[in-house]
Amino acid sequence: MKRFWKEVLVIREDDGWGIQLDGRPVKTPARAPLLVPSEALANAIGEEWRSVAEDIDPRAMPLTGLANAAIDRVSAGRQAFAEGLARYAAADLACYRAEGPRALVMRQEQDWDPLLAWARRRYDVDFTTTSGIMHVGQPEATFERLSHAVSTLDPFHLAGLAPLVTIGGSLVAALAVLEKAMMPEQAWAAVSLDETWQLEQWGSDAEAEAALENRRREFFAAATFLELLDA
Repeated sequence: MKRFWKEVLVIREDDGWGIQLDGRPVKTPARAPLLVPSEALANAIGEEWRSVAEDIDPRAMPLTGLANAAIDRVSAGRQAFAEGLARYAAADLACYRAEGPRALVMRQEQDWDPLLAWARRRYDVDFTTTSGIMHVGQPEATFERLSHAVSTLDPFHLAGLAPLVTIGGSLVAALAVLEKAMMPEQAWAAVSLDETWQLEQWGSDAEAEAALENRRREFFAAATFLELLDA
């Protein structure tokens, strides 16, 4: 799709903040009005539309994409969507440690132990950790309380939380970013630790580095989306 507009405006509506292109409201792919809860998020989405040069590239408009997802996908099945994210509580990345080498084990302890310690304090839960990839069960209370934390979120916060969870594999890290208990940079370092370690050990790999960079970009876009929601 080619750029067809000259002016982008952010407009206050009854149900939120909308974006207009030459006076015409932007709509989601399902043709619903693109309305978001905060002015800060609307301004950032408006800037994405202003930055379009000639062709619309959805990959360059992650905030618009997340808002579309919140309206078209999450709102239509909020409970089921929340339940899908909550399943990560049963197999959080931070609970699965390497058997070796010792240097990697120590780095996982350094980055992941504080995550689990925060969640223990915040939600009054406990975790079972293991070495290796064999599944280890978590206490029922842990799963229930983390699931409840997710189930109370509105569609926009769920849409922003989802990439943090799915890209990083850690519900705990995603919740820490959501609740501003951890900076996105710290959370990314924790959830990308294994890939970073592999690159450090085996040297540069253009394909692996490109894949990691794509994940990093999506992770930080989601963190920005959440921050702007509450600005």
